[in-house]
Amino acid sequence: MPRATNSPASRARRKRVILRAKGFRGFRSKLYRYAKDAVRKAHIYEYRDRKKRKGQFRRLWIQRISAAVRNEGLTYSRFIEGLNAAGIEADRKILADLAVQDAAAFSAIIAQAKAALENKGAAA
Repeated sequence: MPRATNSPASRARRKRVILRAKGFRGFRSKLYRYAKDAVRKAHIYEYRDRKKRKGQFRRLWIQRISAAVRNEGLTYSRFIEGLNAAGIEADRKILADLAVQDAAAFSAIIAQAKAALENKGAAA
């Protein structure tokens, strides 16, 4: 009696992996043995990089804010300190968007941060 191999399910599983590897180069998209490893590695990168993307965007926002703030004669860290002193609770995404899209509104926020820093210095 031949052994049972569950052939339809095995074929379906292999086909799923090969389809998932579509677009990979060379035998990584053609041969199950190598496609399986490539797909597994792709899943690892996919999961990891979804987390990394958030940090990359935060760094981009900080660079944009820093560049805009330096034009007004302030450093990024002093600006953030001024925002906290002024009680302005805007996240970096919003601030970076304002710095790029609406320079006048961003300048007003910088002015408030500067005033709060001066008041903080005078109170100390």
